[in-house]
Amino acid sequence: MKKEKKQEKNEEKISCTDKKCPAHGYAKPRGKSFKGFVIKKRMHHVTIDQERLVFNRKYERFEKRRGKIHAHLPSCMKEFVNEGDLIEVTECRPLSKIIHFVVTRKVK
Repeated sequence: MKKEKKQEKNEEKISCTDKKCPAHGYAKPRGKSFKGFVIKKRMHHVTIDQERLVFNRKYERFEKRRGKIHAHLPSCMKEFVNEGDLIEVTECRPLSKIIHFVVTRKVK
């Protein structure tokens, strides 16, 4: 009885009306998935700094490369994600001109 009430309360808190949310909307995550740090947080999207290692054949060492990626921030995750957080993003269909990824979860 008590467990059922707790589950109902949690579901009410997380309810989301965002159509582009991967859990509650129609944006189905598919393709690449990776982690990155949030640089900027805007109204409905975030900018993520992605670091990756690339092998340099000439010097036989790895070098760090960085890239910026824009991702949609669902309304159910807005209050949990802040600048400097490590989050996971997943590729989805193009949601706008520059947004092709959606935030799936917060890692740290």
